Amino acid sequence: MPEVIFNGPAGRIEGRYQPAASKSAPIAVMLHPHPLHGGTMNNKVVYSLYQTFVRRGFTTLRFNYRGVGRSQGNFDRGEGELADAAAALDWLQSTHSQAESVWIAGFSFGAWIGMQLLMRRPEIAGFISVAPPAGLFDFGFLAPCPSSGLIISGGQDEIIPEGAVESLVKKLSAQRGITITHHPIKTANHYFSAHLEEVSQTVDKYLLESMQPKAAAKPKAKRA
Repeated sequence: MPEVIFNGPAGRIEGRYQPAASKSAPIAVMLHPHPLHGGTMNNKVVYSLYQTFVRRGFTTLRFNYRGVGRSQGNFDRGEGELADAAAALDWLQSTHSQAESVWIAGFSFGAWIGMQLLMRRPEIAGFISVAPPAGLFDFGFLAPCPSSGLIISGGQDEIIPEGAVESLVKKLSAQRGITITHHPIKTANHYFSAHLEEVSQTVDKYLLESMQPKAAAKPKAKRA
């Protein structure tokens, strides 16, 4: 799990990076929760996502936003953090230009950043959003959502209202051409403290199914 340092808009960015054996392997960037609430690339959910993508054969990167760990700069209300995410994706693409596809995965605030990056980078083929902060942050920019993806939520989330996530899923699922898979974990809190294994298994199953060749079919919403 090599440590990497690459340039970002506010200076150096610290990351951890695991290259796949194949040069054409898909690449993925992990996005951590809110820096002002203790979020780092070593968050347990983010680390679990990272390991799941690595096991599934992705070249995978997790990193600290500006002002976190050894990354330079200061918190910038989401705007700077989105720029950091774009720089991380640029770095990963520059070192793996033959990658067959691009994915993003984020937890909480990181899910919000990831969905914004999704709108700006048409090469992103799929996303994983764990506890997207619907109701706390504006997701109105998803008009329309350009890619299919997986949303995981906790039924006992003490920070994000379950109904707000369900409304977001319903809104995205109404769009043509994509499939939003929603996997609610009824007894999970915001941090998925006792449910990391289920999160990992759900993501692994989704990646396996998504990477398989498929016959053309009409997209539809479904529950995992």
